[in-house]
Amino acid sequence: MGPRDKADPAQTRAAVLAVADWLRDETAPKPGRAALAAAVRLTARTVGQDAPGNAVELRVPPFVAVQCVEGVRHTRGTPPNVIEMAPREWLLLATGLLDLETAVAEHRVSVSGHRAGDVADYLPVIPLAR
Repeated sequence: MGPRDKADPAQTRAAVLAVADWLRDETAPKPGRAALAAAVRLTARTVGQDAPGNAVELRVPPFVAVQCVEGVRHTRGTPPNVIEMAPREWLLLATGLLDLETAVAEHRVSVSGHRAGDVADYLPVIPLAR
């Protein structure tokens, strides 16, 4: 992760709070693209900082892909350990409003590789009360 990819904790909290109403209530107005992108990118980059490494690729298209979790590094092609989801699902996980086990069981998250689930060890990033 380069210096521009660092996530400031205060900015991350502010970005999450900006979308919190929508996360708690899907019928609330959807946040604008910039607000949604900021919350997704900053929370994913926080996981990258808290779990440095290259064993897992955390993907939240179209906003971010982060290499994280210590272990064997992949160098070509699709990584063996990938966790991918839509922005809302990621933010629900990142705030503790959804747990990874439930998200996988409900097919809201795509997980491949035996290490992809290790991302759960670094969640929630910014806990929100329901």
